[in-house]
Amino acid sequence: MNPPIPVIQRVDAQGADAMALLREAAIDARALYPELHRPDAPWPTNPPTPPRGVYLVAYVSGQPVACGALRPIDEITTEVRRMYVLKSARRSGLARAVLAALEREAAQLGFSTLRLETGQRQQAAMALYASQGFVRIPPFGEHVNDPFSVCFEKAVAPAA
Repeated sequence: MNPPIPVIQRVDAQGADAMALLREAAIDARALYPELHRPDAPWPTNPPTPPRGVYLVAYVSGQPVACGALRPIDEITTEVRRMYVLKSARRSGLARAVLAALEREAAQLGFSTLRLETGQRQQAAMALYASQGFVRIPPFGEHVNDPFSVCFEKAVAPAA
């Protein structure tokens, strides 16, 4: 049986669906990296989507199940952020679909480079990024002195 086809939409980064997925991502991150999170730490929030930024949510059967965002770094480089797929929806191609949609959005917005950061314990994420043509780079920006960070980069094909 084929998995349902996701509907991927631009959404408000501060809307209910984006925030619900962010909370689930934070729960996973706290379990994966307990030494980085105080038990009483506040839950993360999303800032408003910046100019030339994008926040996408993938829906299956009307339910939000995955997300990803772009945050511009400079005129030609944008960072992939907030990549997350609910545990119940993993291994169904959703992360690849969201990543491909973000790459198309980046091209349409005129970016030529995608960068991203993931954690060193997120082996599945690193394998996904490598399989999609991303190459490891030294940590950048806020990730430079973070020993848990693993960073990647990919050239974006120009929009047709």
